Amino acid sequence: MMTTFTRGRRAAAAFGLAAVLAVAATAGEARPGGSSSMGSRGSRTYSQPAPTTTAPGTAAPMQRSQAQPGPGMNNPGFNQAAPQRRFGGGFFAGLLGAGLLGALIGGGFFGGLGGIASFLGLLLQVALIGGLIFLAVRFFRRRQPQPAMAGAYARSGPAAGPGGPGPLAGGLGGGALGGSLGGAAGPRPVNPAQRDEVGIGPADYEAFERTLGQVQLAYGNEDVAALQRVATPEMVGYFTEELQTNASRGLINRISDVKLQQGDLSESWREGPVDYATVAMRYTLRDVTLERSSGRVVRSGDPEAVEVWTFRRDRGGPWVVSAIQQTR
Repeated sequence: MMTTFTRGRRAAAAFGLAAVLAVAATAGEARPGGSSSMGSRGSRTYSQPAPTTTAPGTAAPMQRSQAQPGPGMNNPGFNQAAPQRRFGGGFFAGLLGAGLLGALIGGGFFGGLGGIASFLGLLLQVALIGGLIFLAVRFFRRRQPQPAMAGAYARSGPAAGPGGPGPLAGGLGGGALGGSLGGAAGPRPVNPAQRDEVGIGPADYEAFERTLGQVQLAYGNEDVAALQRVATPEMVGYFTEELQTNASRGLINRISDVKLQQGDLSESWREGPVDYATVAMRYTLRDVTLERSSGRVVRSGDPEAVEVWTFRRDRGGPWVVSAIQQTR
């Protein structure tokens, strides 16, 4: 017969494993902005960016933004309510679901489950099923075919880090990329939805690629000062909140080997003295989350991402990141 002490140890182990699985299943991608769409795109914050060769689907609507929808804004799917915390919405909702399951089968929240040990055993089973579903979704996402490369930019060099331009001259606007992002080289691909009202050129594309690398590496180094140089105050606030959340959990996110593989312009426009440019980018990276105290790897993020980034600049100033949207 199982002793009370043994049942208690098994219950504690089950609870610990369930908690780890629940956090892993609700953590999202650890890279900056990887778990949601956030930021502002001026008057187009709540409108859908034009599809591109790199991101032929739709970009997820903004989930977090300081921009308020107005009469001139298209805001499909905009939710006035503040976004729920993923941890509370996933882990504690799972606890509630387990209790409701017990009630539905006639045993109440704890009754009929053999006490706290049996309840935690049920919780472990639910968490294991959830973890398997999460891993299956990630597996099938990775097996999805990549967008066609025809007319789109592809390169093999690393994106620039905080120290300056990357090793390949020409950036996003040079050589093979010229046509797809509007540079001088090659014909522009057919993209009727694309609107370039600013006249984005090779130097702008180089800045976009360089900033991609700077944001990722500064985030991985928890360098808020560096983030302030390449992102709007709103985006820096979101990044800082994510870093603080990691720290409170005893975790640290390390990012390296950022390489832009493909990218193209969705749209660019002007609002008074401010220019905006929205660019779809497919890039690879090494993204790992470590236990801060021991350096133990807790999780590894997807090695590739496709996102839609919006940059803004005051007339005559540098481009900075003002929004990141996930694709679907």
